[in-house]
Amino acid sequence: KKSFKDFTKKIKPKGKLFVRNGLPIEGITYGIEDNSDYTAQNIRIENGRYKFDVRYPKGICENVVSGLPGIHNVENAVAAFAMAYFQGISPKGIASAIQSFLGVKRRFDLHVKTSNHVYIDDYAHHPKEIEMALRSARDLYPKRKLTVAFQPHLYTRTRDFMDDFASALSAADQVLLLAIYPARELPIEGVNSSALLAKISAKQKGLYKMDAFPEVIADTDVLLTLGAGDIDTLIKPIKEYLTK
Repeated sequence: KKSFKDFTKKIKPKGKLFVRNGLPIEGITYGIEDNSDYTAQNIRIENGRYKFDVRYPKGICENVVSGLPGIHNVENAVAAFAMAYFQGISPKGIASAIQSFLGVKRRFDLHVKTSNHVYIDDYAHHPKEIEMALRSARDLYPKRKLTVAFQPHLYTRTRDFMDDFASALSAADQVLLLAIYPARELPIEGVNSSALLAKISAKQKGLYKMDAFPEVIADTDVLLTLGAGDIDTLIKPIKEYLTK
């Protein structure tokens, strides 16, 4: 928290700080369906896309369409709206740009969409990101079985957010858990995917090795692969397997 606050002190005298509502930092706030300075209201899904109204200090911009899937992208769009409006761009112009924005790699990327399978990949590696990704998938496919394959990233992060990871992943119908991707870290005693799996309450869950894919996802309906390690190497084989 101190690092973030120190960082905000580098803003130039006439600069503005935009802050997600709820963070312990003062600034112009943005959020979703709350009392932020800039907030998304009346969020709904039409034709598979999020449509919402942005309430800003001087009015409401109605029927903004997110060109990207995922409720987190609605929040991102509100942040972009706030900054662009501060720079003098018209609400109508901002809404047009939001609708045409194609996004960045590994952020709720839709790789397969057939009558039998939906496959989405996302870089989510923090409990809140996982929660948002799963909520987005539920919003888009409310009556379908949701399976998440997750690769925890870092032993320290898994240790510090163990309960939060378990809670977020438990929102799925099925969890396919991979071993922790260590990156730069050495193992920590007692911190492993088995410990995390024990805390997950999803009806179907299990530990799997990378070489179990793609066959292990044969019976999945809506599948998400999440993580910041090397789980992205599974994208190509999974995509080929589901579309063969």
